[in-house]
Amino acid sequence: MPSRPFQPLAGIRILDLSRVLAGPVCSMVLADLGADVIKVEQTGRGDDTREWGPPFIDEPAELAGMSAYFASVNRNKRSIALDLAKSAGRDLLVRLIERSDVLLENFLPAVAAKFGLTPDDLHAINPQLIVCSISGFGRTGPSRDQPGYDFVVQALSGLMSITGEPAGEPMKIGVALTDVLTGLYAAVSVLAALRVESRGLGLESRNESGADCPQPSTLNPQRFRHLDLSLLDCTLASLVNVAQAFLVTGQRPARYGNAHPHIVPYECFATADGHLVLAVGNDEQWQRFCAAAGRTALGADARFATNRLRVKNRVELVAEVKKTLTSIQTAEWTRRLTAAEVPHAPVLALDEVFSHTQIQARNMVVQTPDGLKLVASPIKCDGFDSLPTKSPPRLGEHTDEILAESGYTADAIRQLRVDGVVG
Repeated sequence: MPSRPFQPLAGIRILDLSRVLAGPVCSMVLADLGADVIKVEQTGRGDDTREWGPPFIDEPAELAGMSAYFASVNRNKRSIALDLAKSAGRDLLVRLIERSDVLLENFLPAVAAKFGLTPDDLHAINPQLIVCSISGFGRTGPSRDQPGYDFVVQALSGLMSITGEPAGEPMKIGVALTDVLTGLYAAVSVLAALRVESRGLGLESRNESGADCPQPSTLNPQRFRHLDLSLLDCTLASLVNVAQAFLVTGQRPARYGNAHPHIVPYECFATADGHLVLAVGNDEQWQRFCAAAGRTALGADARFATNRLRVKNRVELVAEVKKTLTSIQTAEWTRRLTAAEVPHAPVLALDEVFSHTQIQARNMVVQTPDGLKLVASPIKCDGFDSLPTKSPPRLGEHTDEILAESGYTADAIRQLRVDGVVG
């Protein structure tokens, strides 16, 4: 008899009350690792992103009308449609909370208080529950009650101020990166909290390094029970070297377009028939580039001998590289620079990305049993056996199943539907 595939988070139940992007990214990562994620959605409408399109799915027919946006971050989850405005709906939610290990939410504080879903309310229902709150600005500070949107946070975090052409306007990044980053930080935080709680993750008296590890009974009962993740915090943390450069110098960083503030040449250049990213990270790579380009004199130029000098003489060097790159087609540059082991890449559109041999070799497109193609999880690990990827759920697709697991009889479920409590 074949062994059951190993899923690191098997047996962990995540109750996901979040919507749009950051929370769903977090819960999808946890679902990919084997957690049972129950997505709680409003009856009749569901997650806002179900309607964020076009494009919408045509095939498979069972998913027709679902937006590509929603599908991108909701695989491997179950959906229950619930009306929290009804007292019976809140009672049903309480039963789900009692049976869950983690709850994700992205309510504004006033909304959480209105529905009795503050961390204190939730811990009164289930003292062991890990609550992960995701918001634009966190649960403290003067902006705590303001809604947070990716575009707003890209502006407030400084991200837009360093993105765009030097003489152009500030520019946002092409995807809602603040939400994605926050979702990933949230997933890391949840995993740490589960470790503390020893929820199926093998907490022993001593860890693998041999250092003492506290037993659950010795831990502060409130430690890691409420996780407070902010889009603004996570985005600022993602500015890494640029933010640190400001803290060191006190000077506003400039916009460099596709160039790098601290490495030259490290930007996008036009070729004879397209565009190529050149990423020369050290002096040896610079010399190899010059040899591959047939520019030995450029490699011998003392003005460009080290990265510090190349940054100092950026304007003159970039002009020479531009002149060189435009003389040859992209495919020939790819051949030369690959042979010379100089980091580079052609700028690909998504149709070219998905047909790239490396993407295919890494199995980064997965097809669900019902035929929907999705971007695969990037988590690849020896001993981690992925189960077949499940399509994002239709609104309320698993309502009856989840209610039955929670102890509701068939008659009780029918009555809840008649009363409009579930959908």
